[in-house]
Amino acid sequence: MKPAIVVRTAKIDTDKLSHFAQRLTMSPLQARIVANRLPSKDLEDLLEQIVDASLKNIAPPSLLQDSDRAVKRIAQAISKGEIIGLLTDYDVDGITSHAILLYALRDFFGVPENKIQHLIGHRIDDGYGISQGLVDRILNDSQVLPDLIITADCGSSDEKQIAQLKDKGIDVIVTDHHAIPQEGIPLSALATINPTRDDCAYPDNTIAGCMVSWLLMSHLRSELITTKVLTADTPKLATLLDFVSLGTVADAVSLLSPTNRAVVKVGLKVLNQLQRPCWQAIKKLLERDFQLFTAEDLGFQIGPRINARSRMSDPYMALHYLCAPTLHESMQHLQELDKDNQHRKETEKDMLEIAFRLANEQLDTQLWSLVVYHEAFHAGVQGIVASRLMEKFGRPVIVLSPTNEAGKLTGSARTIPVIHIRDAIEQVARTHPEIVLKFGGHKGAAGLKLNSSRLDEFKVLFDNAIEQQLNSGDDLRPVIHTDGELSEDELSYETIAELKHLEPFGREFEVPVFEGDFKVQSIRVIGADGIHLMLQLATDSHSFRAVWFRALDNKKDPFPFIEGQFIHAAYQLKENYYRGNFSIQLHIIYASL
Repeated sequence: MKPAIVVRTAKIDTDKLSHFAQRLTMSPLQARIVANRLPSKDLEDLLEQIVDASLKNIAPPSLLQDSDRAVKRIAQAISKGEIIGLLTDYDVDGITSHAILLYALRDFFGVPENKIQHLIGHRIDDGYGISQGLVDRILNDSQVLPDLIITADCGSSDEKQIAQLKDKGIDVIVTDHHAIPQEGIPLSALATINPTRDDCAYPDNTIAGCMVSWLLMSHLRSELITTKVLTADTPKLATLLDFVSLGTVADAVSLLSPTNRAVVKVGLKVLNQLQRPCWQAIKKLLERDFQLFTAEDLGFQIGPRINARSRMSDPYMALHYLCAPTLHESMQHLQELDKDNQHRKETEKDMLEIAFRLANEQLDTQLWSLVVYHEAFHAGVQGIVASRLMEKFGRPVIVLSPTNEAGKLTGSARTIPVIHIRDAIEQVARTHPEIVLKFGGHKGAAGLKLNSSRLDEFKVLFDNAIEQQLNSGDDLRPVIHTDGELSEDELSYETIAELKHLEPFGREFEVPVFEGDFKVQSIRVIGADGIHLMLQLATDSHSFRAVWFRALDNKKDPFPFIEGQFIHAAYQLKENYYRGNFSIQLHIIYASL
């Protein structure tokens, strides 16, 4: 299925575009790119915060509902020397949240290491959130029960398990950012801090779980200063924003949010100071020399390596990597993560071959969505595979895998911008709770557990739920939005510098994509799997090296064009560094004759 290449249309007129450029000292190209990403005129007042994001614009954590109650209980636990359990999810958002809570409690607030318990579920054995398996281990296997548990990036949908912990005298503070279930917040929790709550006054509900954790710890710092436990000159927690930036980008929350842009921007500055052994280790592994890490590195280099361990094995190695006290220890952990990442890539490749075949078979019957299942699928990679299918076919996707529980399937869902994937799943769950056994997530991604005997019925119901969110006449297909064409003079280092000034890029503030016509001077396969292409492309007076990742579905496919032909390509403009030299390189998104 060939993608449609569509030029973005700015939702503001030319005069306003010129005004924005003058007001914020932007070039016309920069103003065009920013304007193309504004979803409505309502955001025009936020333009300066989006372009020049700053921590001063972040709302105070006290606006988070239940935050006051939570910090008083944590302060009490610290003063009494109680055992505090940190219970977090195993993805990057959860692991960075865990690191934030640990560093804040131990290094900023003086909680002894032996008073902190680390509670992270196993992806395959336990699943997301406060799982029953994790609760059983806490209650039955722990030599000392925690007095207080603080969750991060999970808990909003886990009333049953929280009630079991409460019955054993354990207070639970939930911090999360996933959508509140229809039945409401978990009533057994002492506090539920979640910006998606209807009664929460915090102005930004797009923040990641790690940011919720950071805000809670910032509020706790203020509480401890107010009660004279800490002195007024106790350092603020800005040095923990490196973890927040990683979790925010890796969890693909909106980077149109001024809050998220600010913490990623500042967090990258902290990270690039290389004060932590974990950042020194990844820089050494990637052989980055003097290059600075960007949001793209967080999403495509660092994040996947942390995620790989929890996808393929247990997540504690990722936490040990982030928190290692020395470069030697951090590098040892990172090398294990890197091995897992290679294994993940191999598993992903095998799953994709099967998934593409199953998806193509469904196109005649599934009108609006794709739901694929195979008994050989690995639950740890299903989210990545779902994203690949969504990009290729331009429609919402659910990828399902077997579980250790008979009669149950686990799945990951990814979606296109016009569809709220969690709402679609909830619609099915509301009318057929015997089919959808458990689910959670947000607009762009979700997880679920299904009754395997009702899979065919679920496919139809889910497809109907997707259709109800669409406008009449919508035709779902892959669409590549571009920022128009660049002149030959704009294919330059100066343009790359202009684009860098607009970073960070990510979800809803995507990396600029341009389009243009080129002559193919050469083309060859690169990479061990034989599906990536290296090209030399020419304009009237210049020639550029270009790389097209995943250009072929498999290595036996013929080239989409040959030397001497003219192509129309959508591409990103990049600065490539190799063996001490910089060069301009085009990253092809899609190209055709």
